[in-house]
Amino acid sequence: MDIVYEPLGYIGLERPKKGLLILKEGGFDQLLLNMAMACPAGELENFGKAETETDSKKAKKRKRNKISEHPEELSERFQLLLEQCREEGIIAPIARAPYLHRNTERRDLGDLLKRLIEESIKVCGQAGCRYLIVSPLFSGIKQGCEWETNRKYFLELADTAKENNVMLLLENQYREKNGNLIRGICSDAVEAVLWIDSLNAACGEERFGFCMDVGVCSLCRLNMREFATRLGSRIKAVVLRDCDGIHEGAMLPFTCMDNGQFCTDWLNLIRGLREICFDGFLVMDFNRMMTGFSQFLRPQLLRFARSVAEFFRWQISMKSVLRKYEMRVLFGAGNMCRNFMKCYGEEFPPLFTCDNDSARWGEQFEGLEIRSPEALKEIAPGCAIFICNVYYKEIEQQLREMGILNPIEYFNDEYMPSYYFDRLEYWEGKG
Repeated sequence: MDIVYEPLGYIGLERPKKGLLILKEGGFDQLLLNMAMACPAGELENFGKAETETDSKKAKKRKRNKISEHPEELSERFQLLLEQCREEGIIAPIARAPYLHRNTERRDLGDLLKRLIEESIKVCGQAGCRYLIVSPLFSGIKQGCEWETNRKYFLELADTAKENNVMLLLENQYREKNGNLIRGICSDAVEAVLWIDSLNAACGEERFGFCMDVGVCSLCRLNMREFATRLGSRIKAVVLRDCDGIHEGAMLPFTCMDNGQFCTDWLNLIRGLREICFDGFLVMDFNRMMTGFSQFLRPQLLRFARSVAEFFRWQISMKSVLRKYEMRVLFGAGNMCRNFMKCYGEEFPPLFTCDNDSARWGEQFEGLEIRSPEALKEIAPGCAIFICNVYYKEIEQQLREMGILNPIEYFNDEYMPSYYFDRLEYWEGKG
């Protein structure tokens, strides 16, 4: 599972070096290539409108920035950024094509968008991007008729995508009605599956996938566990961003709260992605928070954001890591061990568990024999040890000092498929 940073609003195209260095210092070595850096939605909205600017300097700058009038120059605009990314060892495995504002009234930009996306695909091919997130056409299309229009639109892009070895990712959308944000195209999982499978069938190959935007899921009040499990392996990327569930936002996960409760349902997101063994790209999008911080604090914010991303990767991949090993034993005979056995014991049965409390050696706990840590010296070399105790580093150090070389993994029961509240009397109050 790769962690990617969304740089829109923070890293520019003209002088990207400093931003890239701070990004690297913060622990990020992959970024999303957002074509809106060169062709923002506002520029598209004003395409073809009469020039009213009188300030010559601003007019020159605006003319220089108008990629919408010269789509073929898109590659040139990203050349410096891509060169400096290569110099710093930063890669761009995923990109986002230009897009329109959700409330646009422009109905005449379909051909322009197609040209811009074709150029975006070529930029991806040159940069080695595997995926390009592409928004559907929606302005002026009668609700319920979106599929036929977009089917033709996406299939016309498929040939260029194939030539450049790029997969096009659809993304769940919302729309505005009477000032409220409601479900839009592909915000229904059944619809999203139908679109992707139909497009791939028409292409005769897997040329289309899905990008799950957590912020949109939250705004549309989706059950993210159900949404993720229905889409399954079609999900190639997940945009992690927080918001208040009412207004559009791009904040760091776990930062939007209301009366002590998370505004975003992180529990069901992690449950769903863990269930499908998601192993794609986690895109960290917190640009509205990032741009609000002083430049002196941004490196620290990036380091913290990287830690948050690593936490998500750990939690989401828990089941995948269990599946990786043919044999496993547990360390710990408390509530975390109990939750392991309740949720995963049947699918991934451990050989035994062990504990540092010598008074419990020889006991049976949740169908497992509790043994001394010394018993770990006798297990097969490929057998993994899953620590079921919050003192992960201390226990790992203990085992390494005992000379145990087996793989050691950290198990955690904070985001389980289901919860069991019959905690042990023996461990009551001890966590």
